[in-house]
Formats: sequence, C-alpha cells, structure tokens
Amino acid sequence: MAVDLLLGLQWGDEGKGKIVDVLTKNYNIIARFQGGPNAGHTLEFDGIKHVLRTIPSGIFHEKSINVIGNGVVIDPVVFVKELEGLDKYHIDYVSKLIISRKAHLILPTHRLLDAASEASKGKAKIGSTLKGIGPTYMDKTGRNGIRVGDLELETFKQKYKSLAKKHVAMIDFYDVDIQYDLDEMEVEFFESLEKLKKLTFIDSEEYLNQAIKSEKTILAEGAQGSLLDIDFGTYPFVTSSNTTAAGACTGLGVAPGKIKEVYGIFKAYTTRVGSGPFPTELFDDVGAKMAKVGHEFGAVTGRARRCGWLDLVALKYTCEVNGVTQLMMMKSDVLSGFDHLKVCTSYNYKGEVIKHLPYNIEAENVTPIYTNFKCWKEDLTKMTEASQLPKELNDYIDFLEKELELPIKIVSVGPDRKQTIPR
Repeated sequence: MAVDLLLGLQWGDEGKGKIVDVLTKNYNIIARFQGGPNAGHTLEFDGIKHVLRTIPSGIFHEKSINVIGNGVVIDPVVFVKELEGLDKYHIDYVSKLIISRKAHLILPTHRLLDAASEASKGKAKIGSTLKGIGPTYMDKTGRNGIRVGDLELETFKQKYKSLAKKHVAMIDFYDVDIQYDLDEMEVEFFESLEKLKKLTFIDSEEYLNQAIKSEKTILAEGAQGSLLDIDFGTYPFVTSSNTTAAGACTGLGVAPGKIKEVYGIFKAYTTRVGSGPFPTELFDDVGAKMAKVGHEFGAVTGRARRCGWLDLVALKYTCEVNGVTQLMMMKSDVLSGFDHLKVCTSYNYKGEVIKHLPYNIEAENVTPIYTNFKCWKEDLTKMTEASQLPKELNDYIDFLEKELELPIKIVSVGPDRKQTIPR
C-alpha cells in the first residue's frame, strides 16, 4: 500500500482537521508529520466543537491508530492538557496514540526565547504564535535539540539542564523585559513528562514502513499551509517546518515513491493570520463580512484572520509544489449572498502581467488582476448532494477546475462533518 497525504494550500486554517476526520474511516493510521502546538485543527460533530493542536485528527475514531511523527515538535505541557481534554469523551488514547522517539521536545525556555526574540524585533516582528516552535526547530537544525527518545535515557535531566542554561543566557542577550519564573515553569514541565511517558514511543519510520508492507492504509496529516513552508512560503513570514508534500517524507521517514494521493485543501476565499504579504487582502466591508460570517479567528491564538478573494496564482503554485492530485474546497457556504465574487487570475508585477508566484509579493510590487463572478444566494448549509448546488457555485467550481487542471472532489458547506458534499 501507499501513503495518502492531506495538506493545506494557503496560509493555513483551510479546514484540514475536518477533512481528516471525514476521511479517517478509510484509513488504519493517521500520521502528523510536522508542526507543533501552533496548529489548531478544528473538528465539529454531534453538536460539539473540538480543537486539536498536536494530536492527529483521527483520534475520535475507534479503529484508527494515530502517529505523531519525527517532524513534529511537542510541548509536553500543552500536549498533556490536550489529552486531558479528551478524557471527558472517554477516548482511549493510551492504545490509539503513539509517538516517534525522534520528535523534538519544546522546553519552557524555548517559549521564553520565542517571546524574547519577537519582542526584540519591534515593528519588524513576524507574527510568531510564541509557542516556542521556531527556537525548537533552531535547536533541531543546530544539533542541540532534545527528543522524545531522550526521555528513556538516564542522562535526560543533565541534557535538559545544559540546554536550558544556554537558553537563559540567550534570553539575557536579547535585553528585553521578559518576566518569568523558570522554576515554576519547570515543575509543570516535569510533571507533564511523567504523563507523556505513559504513552508508547516508537521508531516511527520502521513502524510506518512495516505498516505499508502489511498493506495498512495511511493518511499523512499536515499542519499550517503550503504558503507558510520554510522554503517555499512567503519568507520570512513563515513557520519553521516544511509544510509541503516533501515534509511528509522527512517528517515520517516515508520514501517519495510511497506517496500516492495528495489531497489539497483550500478555502473558497483566502485568509491569513499574523504578518506578511497578502495580495488579495480586503480592507473594506466585504472583507469584514467574510471574517464575520466565516468566524475567522485562529483556533489556537484567537487572533483575527485577514480575509481576501481567492488567489489562483498562489493556489496554482502550491498545487505544483505539492504534486496535488485532487482538491477539496472549504467554506463555500460563507460566500453565499455576496453581491459578486472575484478571483485573482494573474498579477501585475512591476508593470508586467504574470501568472506565476514571484520572489516578492509585497504590495509595492504586486497588484492582483481579477475575474468577476456572479454569486449564489442560496443557503448551502442544508444541502447534502452535489445535484443541489446552485448554478453560480457550479460555474465557480468549473472555472477553478479548468484553471488549476485538477478535480475538486469535495465541497464543504459548513463546519460539521456531515456538511461535506462529494463530487
């Protein structure tokens, strides 16, 4: 068997958690391959809204095994709170959730470093979620990091103290006013480690490759979005990991040839959280309406999302970089009742019309060129079949499929798992 891959094609918040939840019934294993507690995957069913941060979105299905891969960074304190949030639903995560020994740990001092670094940037800050993600990946690439497997070694506390001491010196170097009580933070950290150690640690690359040989079905779940990829995103306003398809290979230990379907998730419009360029951003009542109707606030940070029209230039780019095989369009219900719709089909880049994503998409270099569409007026949220979708929405979908040269296989018409229409 091969591994199917699901990832976001914009700046995150596309609705990946919902689609993983919908698709999980078709898979034996759901595996997260990158990111950390800066991700917020929202699932809604039976009238209850769930937000997962590190745990794969298949955890609510009885028969699925959920793997946290080596490319993920784990904050034990946040992770244990997430587990405790599952207790009231009687989820047997001890038997259903396994963790790669090669996944890196976020230390309390990583979060402090994140805050100090961001504070030192002043107006030039990049919009970090301040979860310690960046400093943890920096230690990983700097070969200083502490991994889950280190918890099984007698030298763990020594390694921890050595790295924490180095971090404290770095925090002092930033010379910013960061108030903290590290001793207090460490008490909670070490208590969380004891709970973390009750779960099963695995050599995930061996586990997953054996699962492939045993013809188990595997869905790899990405976090954030492709435009936040450390290499291919809108740098430096990006996350610290590879959010694209290549990240699934390095984040799970699966060879590229083992990837089969690549499901690309995108919203019917575009949003972005935090700083960074956004060519189709709306600053008028239309953008405000999108944000209000779409409840556009970060699942983890609570920050308001910036909203704008769908950007096909950027979407084509991420489809190509990821080798997407089929698309899933989310939040089409949010656009119901707008006077009209616009789709950016090209850029005016320094006086030249282009259809590819250039090196720099800051506002002084890029002006979006739009194609206009009629909007549908119907309430989509009660629709259950593709035959019920209004003509204007079908025209919109047909145009996108033609431009992207890919099929849109799922249209989401609401947050609940039942509000998902296959095409």
